[in-house]
Amino acid sequence: MPVAVACRVLKLHRQHYYAWLACPVTDAEYAEAYVANALFDAHREDPEFGYRLLHDEVTAVGHEVSERTVWTICSANEWWCVFGTKRRSRRARPAAPAHEDLVRREFTAAEPNRLWLTDISEHPTGEGKIYLCAVKDAWSNRIVGYSIAERMTSQLALDALESAVARRGGSVASCTLHSDRGGQFRSRKLQQALWRHHMRGSMGQVGAAGDSAAMESFFSLLQRNVLNRRRWDSREQLRIATVTWIERTYHRRRRQTRLGRLTPIEYETIMSQVATTAT
Repeated sequence: MPVAVACRVLKLHRQHYYAWLACPVTDAEYAEAYVANALFDAHREDPEFGYRLLHDEVTAVGHEVSERTVWTICSANEWWCVFGTKRRSRRARPAAPAHEDLVRREFTAAEPNRLWLTDISEHPTGEGKIYLCAVKDAWSNRIVGYSIAERMTSQLALDALESAVARRGGSVASCTLHSDRGGQFRSRKLQQALWRHHMRGSMGQVGAAGDSAAMESFFSLLQRNVLNRRRWDSREQLRIATVTWIERTYHRRRRQTRLGRLTPIEYETIMSQVATTAT
């Protein structure tokens, strides 16, 4: 079909067609494509970021773009913050887990660093919320690592894991980290950390409270003993109170029936001495 006829049928000017033929993709479209790629990478790494935080991420790596353009690109591609999306119906399919459920609600371990449990809790203060991610060793119920931050990002979970690995001296190969299907635990950062430390991941089912019951029991104790005892004016006050209760009370003073009426620190000390003597 002649170009003139095709343009007449489509109601286009021929000069516009030849201009497009000379340059099918403009420089502006190229630039927008690079920005879109950077936004996609930032959103995949931290799905809890909204378009303003994504704008900060892409400008930090050298892209010059306005917040309005970032919003337009994110809206067109439906890259929404996980906290800002509309609630789906109960028939909606849940997010795919990064790992299978290897625990099956058996929250026990015969040795240290065989099974770690983790979850995230939040509590308001006069300055805003703080978020606590804790990692518990199922062998002794000790909180082997934790992280406290002002935002619930993938870095919060990563810091808690790295804290646990550092405290345990790095002997965590083949250890299983069990969590829910939260975006922080499915993030690329945490998966890379598990691979780097030769650990395995495990995730419970959606809407199954029993799959994280062991960690919920710890957070319930924290809620009753610290969080709900008073109103907290600042994040720093609550952070100090939380760390103090974990390290001084929960680890060293609170005796647990499952541990033979020993504290987590006492249980680990005694059992380690027994294992040393046996060898």
